[in-house]
Amino acid sequence: MEAVGEAALRDPAGRLPDGFWAAAAVWLERPQVANKRLSGACAEPSLRVPRAGGGAAGAAERAWGAFCAGAEGQALGLWGPVELVLRRLLPRRPPPPPPPAPELVARDVLNGRMTFLPLEETCQGQYKVKVGNIYQIWLRHMQDDEWTVSVLLNPEKYVPDGIVYPKAEWLGNKLISKLVKWSTEITKNEFKRTLSLISVARYSQVYQDLKEKYKEMVKVWPEVTDPEKFVYEDVAIATYLLILWEDERARRGLSEKQSFLDLGCGNGLLVHILGNEGHPGKGIDVRRRKIWDMYGPQTCLEESAINPDHLYPEADWLIGNHSDELTPWIPVIAARSSSSCRYFLLPCCFFDFYGKYNRRQSQKSQYREYLDFVAEVGTVCGFQVEEDCLRIPSTKRVCLIGVSRTGAEGPALEDERREFIRKRQPGGPVTLAPGGSCPRPRQEQSLSAAGQRLCAEEALSREREGRPSWPSGFLPRGKEQVRNCTTLPHALVDQVASKVAHLLLSETEGSLLHGPSSPWNRGGSLPLSEIAGHLDKETLKTLKKEHGGLQTLLRNNHQVFKVQHGKVRIRDWREEERPRKQLRARPARARLPSEATKTRLCWFDRHHPQGCPLPSASCPYAHGSAELNQRRIVPGDKELLVQLC
Repeated sequence: MEAVGEAALRDPAGRLPDGFWAAAAVWLERPQVANKRLSGACAEPSLRVPRAGGGAAGAAERAWGAFCAGAEGQALGLWGPVELVLRRLLPRRPPPPPPPAPELVARDVLNGRMTFLPLEETCQGQYKVKVGNIYQIWLRHMQDDEWTVSVLLNPEKYVPDGIVYPKAEWLGNKLISKLVKWSTEITKNEFKRTLSLISVARYSQVYQDLKEKYKEMVKVWPEVTDPEKFVYEDVAIATYLLILWEDERARRGLSEKQSFLDLGCGNGLLVHILGNEGHPGKGIDVRRRKIWDMYGPQTCLEESAINPDHLYPEADWLIGNHSDELTPWIPVIAARSSSSCRYFLLPCCFFDFYGKYNRRQSQKSQYREYLDFVAEVGTVCGFQVEEDCLRIPSTKRVCLIGVSRTGAEGPALEDERREFIRKRQPGGPVTLAPGGSCPRPRQEQSLSAAGQRLCAEEALSREREGRPSWPSGFLPRGKEQVRNCTTLPHALVDQVASKVAHLLLSETEGSLLHGPSSPWNRGGSLPLSEIAGHLDKETLKTLKKEHGGLQTLLRNNHQVFKVQHGKVRIRDWREEERPRKQLRARPARARLPSEATKTRLCWFDRHHPQGCPLPSASCPYAHGSAELNQRRIVPGDKELLVQLC
């Protein structure tokens, strides 16, 4: 074997060799951190072999003993006590059958060597070492604080596949550089390792299945948010919950799938996926989303404000996925809903019971401190709270799970919860107003009349029904009023757009020749203030009620106008076209799917005096109704026709 890469490192802090073995453990247990083509590894408990080839009992040990007894094993110089670990690497994209063979890893701590031995299964169901793709990672102490890390293999026999068996150059450069960095850096990880509560192998398989099943959602996503991030993030969260719930059913001996309620469900995709996978449930959010209409009647979504006084005894699980103000309340609601209700929380924005969360400990990061606070809420509510880290494209990916209860529900626990929440109230503990009405925190002075009326109505409702007063002081969001010019009458929007376009075109009308061969009139550029001066008072009054007013309306008309630095001009789509080489260089996620073009009529083709500057084949908009792509079929349990707009 010969070295395909070597790196020198200095260790003045004295972290080696322990730091090296900690770094090697990352490559052994979590290889996806270095090799992005892997999703993880399944490793069996390590087995200590007193001497090379000795103490063999299982299939892995027998393969090890047979290898060490042969010429190849003796040539590697494997002697002394070693630890054997049998692991199976999990590709991010599963290859066609058969699955990758397992690998036997021998850790020789005394000599600073880690040997990776690929295995193959014999006809008798036994393992034997596949001699070709063996490689070693070797730590050597040179002098004083100087060390070297090297990768050794036989380049004539090593056959890489780029995934399970990386290229020799990658091992000798990329992997070594990461091991050197991890060996000497001093890091304190505040969080658990990813997917610590479930099987990584099962997660990888289920995630790939769901990703393939719901990938079409990316092409028809009607929201303004990034479709790839939100679709694949919800697929990952759904995968985690499905495996978590499957494990729970096996542990409790249950056959019926758990029911759920997603509080603050947002786009509702998580509810849609879990429902399609057989779990009865519902999502509630204060604002309806466009995408809700795409799911069909089998996905139950409700537009409603959520109050902590509302209980849900019919739900087995409550879900809070980036639930903002509701986040600290969800353990409380779960505890009060029923003695068997559990919860899953994925906190994002930092909210306390009555508003924004205020930091109290400078020794921790704000994220860690907030997670500890939410976990404390769960503990006070009688849950044994577990923490895990999800594999999602987000910086806030730590989830908190309340599964088992620490004690029986009773009046004492209810009083403890109330007292804990009262202490978090602005200004300290408060007493209930006469009649059991909601306490009025300081921030209520600035609340709308509708919000105050909601609080009063809830208090009266509790009094009439004989329910105990629960001093939440929490006022749910009212239904959000859309004020971004998207709800204005189409006739008004078309009128303003035509007026502004005429003003801009008239700026250059006298300086251009007219006729079929004359240059296309792209108009001039005018300040927003000057354009506003040409609009009537009633129109301006209507626009002032919208956020951003005239500027927002023109920016919404992206096809026609370009607004920059307070000035407006007509968009020339010839400038928007990118050279083919530059287009190919763009990442796949930034490319516009062909199904999303030609979904609107081209404004220039219909209204510009010289028509559209682009030929029909190059224009992303339809030149005539015959070119419109109006329908997409979304695969699923029921075919849905979706109007792209």
